[in-house]
Amino acid sequence: MFLYSTHSPKTLVGLKEAVLRGLPQDNGLYMPQEIPVLPASFFEKLDEMSFQELAFEVSKCLLNGAIPEDDLREIIEASMTFDAPVVRVTDDIGMLELFHGPTLAFKDFGARFMARLMGYFVKDDKEDLYILVATSGDTGGAVASGFYKTPRIKVIVLYPSGKVSFLQEKQLTTLGENISALEIQGDFDACQALVKQAFLDEEVQNHLRLTSANSINIARLIPQMFYYFRAYQQLKAQHGKIVFCVPSGNLGNLTAGLIAKRMGLPIHHFIAATNLNDGVARYLQQGIFPEKATVPTISNAMDVSKPSNFVRMLDLYGGDWQAMKADISGFYYTDEETRQAIKRVEEEQTYLLDPHGAVGFLAMDAYLKTHPDVYGVVLGTAHPSKFLDVVEPVIGRAVEVPARLAELANREKDAKWMGTEFGEFKKHLLAL
Repeated sequence: MFLYSTHSPKTLVGLKEAVLRGLPQDNGLYMPQEIPVLPASFFEKLDEMSFQELAFEVSKCLLNGAIPEDDLREIIEASMTFDAPVVRVTDDIGMLELFHGPTLAFKDFGARFMARLMGYFVKDDKEDLYILVATSGDTGGAVASGFYKTPRIKVIVLYPSGKVSFLQEKQLTTLGENISALEIQGDFDACQALVKQAFLDEEVQNHLRLTSANSINIARLIPQMFYYFRAYQQLKAQHGKIVFCVPSGNLGNLTAGLIAKRMGLPIHHFIAATNLNDGVARYLQQGIFPEKATVPTISNAMDVSKPSNFVRMLDLYGGDWQAMKADISGFYYTDEETRQAIKRVEEEQTYLLDPHGAVGFLAMDAYLKTHPDVYGVVLGTAHPSKFLDVVEPVIGRAVEVPARLAELANREKDAKWMGTEFGEFKKHLLAL
């Protein structure tokens, strides 16, 4: 398998370099040189496969020998240890629940796979690898959990102060060991900008061996394809045209779905659902990506105004807006509309949505009004108990918190306060 930078399509690197470097030196993003199509035999045998077998076959096809099959199988079996069930919400909408992993968020899939893949690549190294990760909510906790106590790897999580939920913050600031957290006095885009600047700074690069665990790293996108195939496996016997609605922030989840489609998964259409950070939705509607500051919302993991993976989407479609628009529709909603959706679905369907899933449900419901012949799958990206301050006042009752999350509440937070100027962040890195 070879990959190129979206800024330099003729310059190729191998999988190990792409994963461990994270970001190309030219500030582009890595993309597979070839996206292979799965053979017909894969789909013929799909019903017989376990989730792990399915994930192995998809990754084996895409990676094309970059990792020996026995090693790849071990990585899959160690990381894909929980399911992604499609649960009925209404007669024509199902929720693909991606929150059954250790941190109750879809990013457990990517973080655990990435941790084991990177661990495989650095197992014989003598130099530590430092992972920089910016988070708008769930990425930090998932990466912290996935890489916890991984030999030769240290993780630095940057998160926006006051813009993640109480339990999200606890997930990324209480582990210790090889995990450290920086509380940044800005929004997610400021955190992401600091990470990107570090990768482009020669002095930092010479001092530390750096990579990223954000969805800018291609290793995050590979496992995020798996659950699209898992959803199709569960639904294909009952439903013809399947539409996926993706609550969208940094667009890694949507990009993974688009790659899955290129590999042959018969996805009828995608919906990008956003909150008031609506750049991608407006682009899909109007062909222009607006320049605007990030707006804090109750669906905080989607509070991204400059999504990194948008360049990958443009690359997949060769910059052709009409072609992208044919495959993806965009919708956006306010906080009040989001709250109303949580309340309505809980009362009418006895299904509890988190604020991100609620945005996705609204978009799917709107799409179905003009496309009644499809079945809608909304990606449930996080468990509602991670957003008690939003959900409980809306539904008027307490939400049961899973034990693995509840136990974090009384742990002591350990995070370093930091501004948004790169000089301060650089000084911190050079002191390591």
